[in-house]
Amino acid sequence: MSDKAVVTCSLTGVLTDPTRHPVPVTPEQMAASARQAYDAGASCMHVHFRQQARGKGHLMSWDPELALEIDQAIRAACPDVMLNYTTGTIGRDQRGPIDCIRAGKPEIAACNAGSLNYLKTRADGSWAWSPLVFLNPVEKIEEILAVMKETGTRPEFECFDVGMVRAVGLYQEVGMLERIDYNVVMGVASGMPCDTDLLELVRKYMKPDCQWQTTLIGRQEIWPVHRRAAELGGHLRTGVEDTFYLPSGERANGNGQLIESIVKIAEQAGRTIATPPEARAIFI
Repeated sequence: MSDKAVVTCSLTGVLTDPTRHPVPVTPEQMAASARQAYDAGASCMHVHFRQQARGKGHLMSWDPELALEIDQAIRAACPDVMLNYTTGTIGRDQRGPIDCIRAGKPEIAACNAGSLNYLKTRADGSWAWSPLVFLNPVEKIEEILAVMKETGTRPEFECFDVGMVRAVGLYQEVGMLERIDYNVVMGVASGMPCDTDLLELVRKYMKPDCQWQTTLIGRQEIWPVHRRAAELGGHLRTGVEDTFYLPSGERANGNGQLIESIVKIAEQAGRTIATPPEARAIFI
């Protein structure tokens, strides 16, 4: 296990209302929030792009010009930072993510490893939203991998269940990719729960000599799992896309506080935080 831990900040996500939550939307806000995370120890920023029109800041944008503007603003604020673009689309059409990757040529981009029934319920027993399928068939994955190869972008495989972890190994076996980088996503209601015991089991089903990190979605229950990921040698990610809550249970005022918290946990687990040049050497 390397003692160096690369910390990624999930800067904003999508759908959360910027008038109610501390999520950045504009290029200036994204750059300022990224700088706070960078100063706290993050060397990589996972980036979603939101619509800029008044009242639309909770909605996704796939405008490649906006993506490039946000990309350049973050890079200007954070020397030698790595960017990791989102690519998730609910349906088969992924022309938007492809256009953004070709415009910005990020070092890393998320690659959803398989399809998922994306579900959540309310306390009254009703659906939080109409049940939908997060569709990621193999031909969709092959298409986005080809674009990443074209732009020199490293795919990071987002795995929402154990089957997706195993599927990534199969993609490698048939020649779809050489190097595997897993992102174990825990906390989606219809995916893997945030559970330290489960994390240890999931590690058994990863290919050897791989890199991996965790994305943990929730409240206070995520922090012991972050600690275990650090102890097991994983890289770490947090930010207002994934949680609004600090280990104390208090609400965070933004990404800087969340990154400070995960850095402290990593250091308590015996890890040292990779600098941006060290993170590049590990990730790229």
